[in-house]
Amino acid sequence: MKEKLESIRKEFEERLAGISEQSKLEELKVAYLGKRGEITSILKGMGQLSPEERPAVGQLVNKLRSAIETGLEEKTQQIKDAALKIKLSKEAVDVTMPGKTVTTGSLHPINQISDEMKDLFIGMGYEIADGPEVEFDYYNFEALNIPDGHPARDTQDTFYITDKMLLRTQTSSVQIRVMENKKPPIKIICPGKVYRADNVDATHSPIFHQIEGLVVDKGVTMGDLKGTLEIYAKHMFGPDTKIRLRPHHFPFTEPSAEVDVSCWTCGGKGCRMCKGEGWIEVLGCGMVHPDVLRRCGIDPEVYSGFAFGIGVERTAMARFGVKDMRQFFEGDVRFLSQF
Repeated sequence: MKEKLESIRKEFEERLAGISEQSKLEELKVAYLGKRGEITSILKGMGQLSPEERPAVGQLVNKLRSAIETGLEEKTQQIKDAALKIKLSKEAVDVTMPGKTVTTGSLHPINQISDEMKDLFIGMGYEIADGPEVEFDYYNFEALNIPDGHPARDTQDTFYITDKMLLRTQTSSVQIRVMENKKPPIKIICPGKVYRADNVDATHSPIFHQIEGLVVDKGVTMGDLKGTLEIYAKHMFGPDTKIRLRPHHFPFTEPSAEVDVSCWTCGGKGCRMCKGEGWIEVLGCGMVHPDVLRRCGIDPEVYSGFAFGIGVERTAMARFGVKDMRQFFEGDVRFLSQF
């Protein structure tokens, strides 16, 4: 029996030396220590030995099993150490090399101005309303007193999806949707992208951003509109900024006005920025037309309202002194990093 146990030990050591994978090591463990392994078979045959032989043989078997277990444990650690060494060599980092500079990004200037205007009007009690950019002709034109064939459609030529669906030319369509579904008092701003078939140049783009405002309640007057726009102008262009309203025509407001602000460069004295006039046009506004209110189910005999529309790009150009709108969309990091 002693010779057999010694033979098993030598055979195990030879097989163990040739193993370099954990899976093969598991197979070896089963072969010697499993239910049908070499050691288990010997232990099952112990009953055939005489009482005098059993203690000595049992001691030898236990010693062999302990040696096998120790060998398996040491081999397992060797395989793990070898695998770790290979992994570390593949993932080695040269700590003497200079690190990579991580550049901190910032909001796009259009987003900066848009967020600033939103914060201003939210502070004045306005809520933000949103609507689809692919809009029905009814909401974009008809409900705003611009029926089919109206000359105002020529100045707002846009991109049609079908005969009755188009990319919105103004966020005024959101105002109609809100008035149809909410009773006064209404106090909202409608920010978002709008689309028109304009040629790209220094001051025009087929895609641009607007923030339109709407207030509908009892007793709303043109004075309320003027006061609101004065707060906007002083906040965006400086505390000494003045505004003036010039009569204009918009189909969805009556009366209507174009709004100029005193030139932020010369303070109204006249310079190249304002072309010597001292004033710069920034937005359009007016009192909501009674027909628009009536079409939305609001009685114009009881309620009145005002609306205004601000071009975000134009405001950003004014604030940052940018003379070409195209620079906002070209993605030149050298330009954008200034803001």
